[in-house]
Amino acid sequence: MMKVLVSGSGGLIGSALVRHFSDQGISVVRLIRGVKGSDSGVVSWDPHERRIDRRGLDSIDAVVHLAGENIGAGRWTAKRKLMIIESRVTGTRFLCETLAQLAALPVVFACASAIGIYGNRADELLDETSDPGTGFLADVCRAWEAATKPAAEAGMRVVHLRIGMVLSGAGGALARMLPPFRLGLGGPIGHGRQYMSWVAIEDVVRAIHYCLTNPALTGPVNIVAPNPVTNKEFTRVLGRVLWRPTVLPMPAALLRLALGEMANDLLLSSTRVTPTRLIAEGFEFRFPDLEGALRHELHRPA
Repeated sequence: MMKVLVSGSGGLIGSALVRHFSDQGISVVRLIRGVKGSDSGVVSWDPHERRIDRRGLDSIDAVVHLAGENIGAGRWTAKRKLMIIESRVTGTRFLCETLAQLAALPVVFACASAIGIYGNRADELLDETSDPGTGFLADVCRAWEAATKPAAEAGMRVVHLRIGMVLSGAGGALARMLPPFRLGLGGPIGHGRQYMSWVAIEDVVRAIHYCLTNPALTGPVNIVAPNPVTNKEFTRVLGRVLWRPTVLPMPAALLRLALGEMANDLLLSSTRVTPTRLIAEGFEFRFPDLEGALRHELHRPA
């Protein structure tokens, strides 16, 4: 039985991943901050104080590292930007250094990253060979991925999970969009021509599992659906799925006033990404098209 260590198991992706692994008969050990006790399924750690219960790391076959400060939880002040960077870079480096010292190394270390590494690229089609872009999120992702170096140097296969906008009715960006759209108050953001590279939550967890078990996948792997859409198209499809009008645009200037730099990087930036490596390795998306993904998430039984 495969034994997988998962950090960030309480988040949107992490909780879905733990359920998926359980359904597949995979043993999960959750890496959680500040938890103490004798639960064999939990390992306590504090990356800022460089503490981790190494006894729980025995016989780990694979690691999925998802932990990090929520980038959309508040305006990007200088203090918050530092928290976002340190929560990813410090924790990742410490975990990799710790794992590298084990007598029996995990075979694979899959670390979350994001398509934000490509920056604002208009309609340029981007794959894993594309150069990183510029901006705060691109800088964060570059440093995040570089922090896995101790794991790679120790001989682990390292995968950088460059995840797009995750569609889930349970939380995340889609859940935040739903209240105004359900009231008929949704509409395009800015000019609406910016590309949104999305992926259904079910395909996210399946793709991560695929990365763990496929030895050909190493380095960056884009976890996005094969059909990115513009914000205008996303808005139109979401309105159709919800049976609501989508005619009220959100002015870019108002977003910048309310959210500052975060508006540019998260809402107005255009990133058109393709999952070239997953497709080349034979991964099949269950939800390759936006309307099917939205209907599955928003109309499934409770």
